[in-house]
Amino acid sequence: MKKSPTKPETMTPLPSGMRVGVDIGGTFTDLVFTNADQHLDKLKVPSTPDDYSRAIVSGIEKYLSQKNIDGESIDEIVHATTVATNAILERKGARTGLITTKGFRDVLELRRIRIPFSYDLNWQKPAPLVDRFLRCEVNERVDAAGNISTPLDKSSLQDAIQRLRDASVTSVAVCLLHSYMNPSHEQEIGETIRNELPDVYVSLSHEVLPEIKEFERTSTTVVNAYVAPLIGHYLDELRENLKRLSVSAPILVMQSNGGLIPSVTASKQPVTIIESGPAAGVIAAAEVARKGNYPNVITLDMGGTTTKASIIEQGEILRAGEYEVGSPVSVSSRLVRGSGYLLRIPVVDISEVGAGGGSIAQVDTAGAVRVGPRSAGADPGPACYGFGNQYPTVTDANLVLGYLNPDSLAGGA
Repeated sequence: MKKSPTKPETMTPLPSGMRVGVDIGGTFTDLVFTNADQHLDKLKVPSTPDDYSRAIVSGIEKYLSQKNIDGESIDEIVHATTVATNAILERKGARTGLITTKGFRDVLELRRIRIPFSYDLNWQKPAPLVDRFLRCEVNERVDAAGNISTPLDKSSLQDAIQRLRDASVTSVAVCLLHSYMNPSHEQEIGETIRNELPDVYVSLSHEVLPEIKEFERTSTTVVNAYVAPLIGHYLDELRENLKRLSVSAPILVMQSNGGLIPSVTASKQPVTIIESGPAAGVIAAAEVARKGNYPNVITLDMGGTTTKASIIEQGEILRAGEYEVGSPVSVSSRLVRGSGYLLRIPVVDISEVGAGGGSIAQVDTAGAVRVGPRSAGADPGPACYGFGNQYPTVTDANLVLGYLNPDSLAGGA
């Protein structure tokens, strides 16, 4: 008996309005898929530190394949990440240079007179993200009213650029005195660097933070430059790899203040998404608390590299205008400031420690046990994964102590 020819398999169209939510951390990448009928699916995959976009693309590809769905069904991708935070914590950002006004190269190191531990005589402030030999001075001056008192010396600029070229920097921060009043010198320097070092990222302080206060502006601009190549490359790769799945939906990235910006904007000013992942967690917790009629809650978000906590009072998320990142305890409070890198940006008020499920434990020279901030991440991951890590992590300790449920975690959540 002759069989009738089978019809070619076709992709199943989903109801319009399908959205993908992505939270990428140093250890795991979580994806949530929802559509117009409010059906929700979730997926967790290991992060891929060599190219964080790969985890997202493979997760979306796996879901589309399982559901027999075409990538064109995706209308929007909303993205939160701790990639920038983890890069600062683990000092894995770009090799960064700084160009500043003559006489101000040490603003980044002098900081503000504030230490987190008043009676710790052995306390040392964190090493600047830009080494001193990569902090270059140019002869120029703009006064507080924005008037040019000393024109930009082209010779000193060329010397600075040559030094940074010889040092193979991949990112440059430019922060000149009073550039928030008159950015002409910064703009000229930025244009010159882009012409002579076309592969180098450039962050200009009048674009990142056009405000008074020299240290805050310098610190924020340097952090922006430090993570820009990492975030820029990651988002570019993500957009290109999604095209392979026929996904052309816009990518929105959550900011530290809880708002959303296009991925192109996030690539240019990644300092605004430093606390992207933690902010998203607090906003989600606030919504759950609201639906459960809990006006006052403490949120806790533990990942593989960091753990974050925040407070919601009377249904309102606490916010701050400054934040310190990269310290053992990152907070917005002035009372415990000084051990991290200051960011003058609007943020959801979050306290963060460099310890998570993948944090590596070690014994220091005094015999005390220390946990973090180094993390085993997704590759090779905790020793119990069996992928070659020889160092104990928090997850390994929980396994040995019998704290891990062999059937499910958190009731299967």
